[in-house]
Amino acid sequence: MAKDGEKSEWKEYIWNPRTREFLGRTASSWGLILLFYLVFYIFLAGLFALTMYVMLQTLEEHKPTWQDRLTTPGMVIRPKADEALEIVYNIHKTESWDMYAQALDKFLEPYNETVQVQKNDHCVPDQYFVQEDSGDVKNNPKRSCQFNRTVLEACSGIGDRYYGYHDGRPCIIIKLNRVIGMLPAVEGQAPFVTCGAKREDTDKIGEMLYFPPNGTFNLMYYPYYGKKAQVNYSQPLVAVKFLNITQNEDVNIECKINANNIPTGSERDKFAGRVSFRLRINSVN
Repeated sequence: MAKDGEKSEWKEYIWNPRTREFLGRTASSWGLILLFYLVFYIFLAGLFALTMYVMLQTLEEHKPTWQDRLTTPGMVIRPKADEALEIVYNIHKTESWDMYAQALDKFLEPYNETVQVQKNDHCVPDQYFVQEDSGDVKNNPKRSCQFNRTVLEACSGIGDRYYGYHDGRPCIIIKLNRVIGMLPAVEGQAPFVTCGAKREDTDKIGEMLYFPPNGTFNLMYYPYYGKKAQVNYSQPLVAVKFLNITQNEDVNIECKINANNIPTGSERDKFAGRVSFRLRINSVN
């Protein structure tokens, strides 16, 4: 009997035909609750939409209002085999170095003269290519300067389609990460790249050639205005060719950017403005 009583109480709690209550509340009570939550969530949605609208009014379409990236650009090398930044191959095994040549071919395709002439301008070298807005009138899209792969000479892949990998004189291409508004020099001195071996490998690195001469990033490629404002921007490159590096041994190399207003390394990122990698050229089958 007790069980029947409990069952009857549960049924009555779910639906009480005498008071016409569902789960202990009348229809008007449920209606008021639903109305309250409907108004409450509409208010929250409106408040969120208003907040987003006000925030979006502070943003520019072509340039980020706030930047949390490092002011000192990082450096990247190509070809890049993996995250460990190692270039290891055997001169006598084509399959071990052909992937590097193919990677450089693909990387340099946008720097072909036909592409650059079509998309970018011939600029005056050794001076910043500044394109200011005129008050509220935005000067967009902004023009970009040509960077033809022919500037890389022996490392352009035109005269030597293997980029020196087949004869143990490989090319490494270096680029700076983009930083909006950066003017990477003062007093007219263009930034330039220098590479050297780590202390334990100083006698192994041999001679190097830089392309363009002195490994400079010409000032005409700066400032950079952002991906949306400068859609055809071509990052300048520097190529390093190792002429007689020691073979069959690991050589740890570090390249860094030199400019009198770009510090290398910082507390936030000790690799800012520099890049380290291992190069090993085997010549023994």
